[in-house]
Amino acid sequence: MKSWPVQDAKARFSELLETCQREGPQIVTKRGHDAAVLVPMEQWEQIQHTRPPTLKEVLLSDRGPRDLVIPPRGRLRRRAPPKF
Repeated sequence: MKSWPVQDAKARFSELLETCQREGPQIVTKRGHDAAVLVPMEQWEQIQHTRPPTLKEVLLSDRGPRDLVIPPRGRLRRRAPPKF
């Protein structure tokens, strides 16, 4: 991955975009620290489809929370409550 200072990224955005499409993700730095990454669209879509949905997305989806797979609870031994 090539690193681009923000000034260069702004001045040569077309070149940054072409390099991203040709070589993959490109890092943009601000004051010497990584600030952002430009990622090709195909890779971005792949990332979006492989990540698990957020709770908000699950609750707002058509599936709803009823279709969630909830693992069974373990059978833990309970301690007796303390006697006072």
